[in-house]
Amino acid sequence: MIDILTGLKRFQTEVYPSHRELFAHLAANQQPRALFIACSDSRVVPNLLLQAEPGDLFLVRNAGNIVPPAGSADGGGTVASIEYAVAALDITDVILCGHTNCGAMKGILHPEKVESMPHVAAWVQHATPARRAVERLFPEAGETDKLERTVEQNVIQQVKNLLTHSFIRSRVEAGRMELYGWVYDIRSGTVRGMDASGQEFSEIHFEAHGSPDEKRMLRELEADEEFWERL
Repeated sequence: MIDILTGLKRFQTEVYPSHRELFAHLAANQQPRALFIACSDSRVVPNLLLQAEPGDLFLVRNAGNIVPPAGSADGGGTVASIEYAVAALDITDVILCGHTNCGAMKGILHPEKVESMPHVAAWVQHATPARRAVERLFPEAGETDKLERTVEQNVIQQVKNLLTHSFIRSRVEAGRMELYGWVYDIRSGTVRGMDASGQEFSEIHFEAHGSPDEKRMLRELEADEEFWERL
């Protein structure tokens, strides 16, 4: 705790004074550039990753960067925070970011690891479609590859879940919102993003920044009877 309090003192005596004008502006309002949905994992630091200033990102974090689909009983604070970011703050860019070596994805692959944590076990069930997709698409994958693929498939699944919410879907249909699906590699610092198909990932650069064709994805989702039956 001493280290935490030392950091607080440094912020108050060194960092805050050097950004006084920025904080004075932020004290009255916020206009974040993007909504960033990430895992609660301590190794994932969105502002560091994107070199973003205070006020740039509206952050929503939970175990496994999960977005419960519309109608879920346990959507709670996650969906409420997303709705506020979109409806109240008019954010039009939504980034959903998973990461390598994710404990929540290990929990969905190996339920016995979370048996002693009933709330965690129930929560990660929202990632079950990701595990099923990996079993179907990569049946020969080894343990390490299976985890990496599950992380990717979970990002795809959670972007789909975003599209089940009317306040997201209506903006996507109107061309007023961009969705992004990313995977952050902790070891290398690289970030891979969904391509236009919404099914594959490649390293992000300015021309390919990890945004699928949302309208196409929405059309495919609306025709996916199996997906809706799972909800």
